[in-house]
Amino acid sequence: MHQVASRRKSFWRDGVFVALLTAGLPLAACQTNGEVAPIEAAQGSSENIASLTAVINRSPNDPEAYNVRGSAYGRAGRYHEALSDFDKAIALNANYYQAYSNRALIYRYLGDQAKAQADYNRAIQINPNYDAAYIGRGDLYRKAGQTQLAFNDFQKAIQLDTTDGRAYHRRGLIYQSQGQHAFAIEDFSTAISLSPDSPEPYNGRGISYLALNDDDNAFADFNQAIKLNERIAESWANQALVYERRGDKAKAAKSYGHAKQIDPNYQPAIEGLARTRNG
Repeated sequence: MHQVASRRKSFWRDGVFVALLTAGLPLAACQTNGEVAPIEAAQGSSENIASLTAVINRSPNDPEAYNVRGSAYGRAGRYHEALSDFDKAIALNANYYQAYSNRALIYRYLGDQAKAQADYNRAIQINPNYDAAYIGRGDLYRKAGQTQLAFNDFQKAIQLDTTDGRAYHRRGLIYQSQGQHAFAIEDFSTAISLSPDSPEPYNGRGISYLALNDDDNAFADFNQAIKLNERIAESWANQALVYERRGDKAKAAKSYGHAKQIDPNYQPAIEGLARTRNG
């Protein structure tokens, strides 16, 4: 049975964005902060949860069964039930580091960052080679503005030869925020190779390309991000920015409009539309 905290597609997004200034225009790279995820959408269904419950009823002392069902509850947005299952898994096996890491994400979503960090710390204490816990804790540090600690955790996951593209994506975002765009592009490219269906590293790499005035490669990356997921406002706003830099205000306004339709409160889209809609 798969441990869902150790893979890549996140189902929780907290709307944190890196902002840069290039040629007087704002750039925003989409990034995610969830860890749990690559269970398929169907695994959060009521039918699958019922099936997992049947497994637990047959084996009520199996911690892995609770961990898997907790992950399915998380996928379904049933966070308190997920928390209960991870609690049970840990009660049955106090050294179940995957369950600690999964529970940490639940605590993060519920806003208890202290408990989340304690769980990541415990997972790492039990298994110092567990890359997912370093990535999760690194996200906590990054969100708290503790950039060096975040960098250290992403670096550690990479040194452990993680195949989780989030470690490279997040480290790339830190490089990007420091203006080290060549390093950022390298990390985003690695993240893309590991997670080719994820739009976030394409947006990130595109931002760094724009910062280096490589509009063509940036445009290609933003277009690919849109192709992968048309419902991310940042991708459309980033595409619009390239049109705006090229002087095509009509196309820029159309793309900013798409972004604003997806997220009416997304400030780069609101500001961009105001700049370009009469062009």
